[in-house]
Amino acid sequence: MTKRVFNFFAGPATLPLPVLEKAKEEFLDFAGMGMSVLEISHRTKEWDKVMTDANNLTRELMGIPGDYKVLWLGGGASTQFYMTPLNLQLPSKPMEYVNTGGWSTKAIKEVKHFGEVKVVASSEEEKFSYIPNNVAFSEDIAFAHITSNNTLYGTEWSYLPSVSDDVPLVCDMSSNILVRPINVEDYGVIYAGAQKNLGPAGVTMVIVREDLLNRVPEQAPTMQKWKTHAEKGSMFNTPPVFPIYMCKLSLEYLKEIGGVKAMEKMNVEKAKILYNVIDTSDGFYKGHARADSRSLMNVTFTMSSPELEQKCVDEGTTRGMIGLKGHRSVGGMRASIYNAMPLEGVKKLAVFLREFQEKNE
Repeated sequence: MTKRVFNFFAGPATLPLPVLEKAKEEFLDFAGMGMSVLEISHRTKEWDKVMTDANNLTRELMGIPGDYKVLWLGGGASTQFYMTPLNLQLPSKPMEYVNTGGWSTKAIKEVKHFGEVKVVASSEEEKFSYIPNNVAFSEDIAFAHITSNNTLYGTEWSYLPSVSDDVPLVCDMSSNILVRPINVEDYGVIYAGAQKNLGPAGVTMVIVREDLLNRVPEQAPTMQKWKTHAEKGSMFNTPPVFPIYMCKLSLEYLKEIGGVKAMEKMNVEKAKILYNVIDTSDGFYKGHARADSRSLMNVTFTMSSPELEQKCVDEGTTRGMIGLKGHRSVGGMRASIYNAMPLEGVKKLAVFLREFQEKNE
């Protein structure tokens, strides 16, 4: 096998090697069925066990209460940008958002099709380099929405905004779900594309409080109602079988290594290593995010010129570290260090960045 590289792309992200090996082992003959998991019917008892295990593991690892539903849907998290207002809108009540980056900007664009939207706080004026402080949502609104981690700019919420008890807080947690323990009851809805911390691209997890399922207008399209999928156990139509199976394997692995608390400890250590390189570089590397808003998942920084950044990206690639180029809308460089990125990869990157500075400053 070709030597594996360290994948620092923002997504699809690296997956744990034991998970890939398990999938390889079962690929041609899943559960003794004589066929691949890519071929099995979603109406078999073998698939029912996969779905049950994925749901139970998610509930266990995240501490999800019984009055919440776990849904596995297609369409990516971007589909939830319009499914959220479609399912949660209330007559004559505005919807409030905080704008902290590219993905929240897109979510705000979609919600405008469904009624009045108010942006209660934004960091756009400073290139989304921070999370606004002391955010408080209004009381008489349909719902409140935040994006908990911002992959493009490398910022992450470190606190929960103020929300009234009767206002559901909706969170796009695509890039930092299962990164640290959370209290699910703080949220009405959580949604997350799988391809950063859950598994491969192709499935989106939605966690929704049951009482919110009945808000959706009756005339809404059947497939766009969370209620439709909740009532059918995410199998109203053929689900994205292989991505869900891979998520199940990833969740099993996360449980084996100690769960979310153990993962948080590792994530803090990994991020600390890279931010220390930036902070001790005497300005050779300049972090984009303010120190109080730094992401554990996406470390963003710039150098003195685009040419020098490209040289760094190219040399990193030749040394087995790929995906270090920043997003096209931001520029600079970005190291995405999601749950499955091993500590070894982060240490190797840190050594490389220090050596690159010595040779080029």
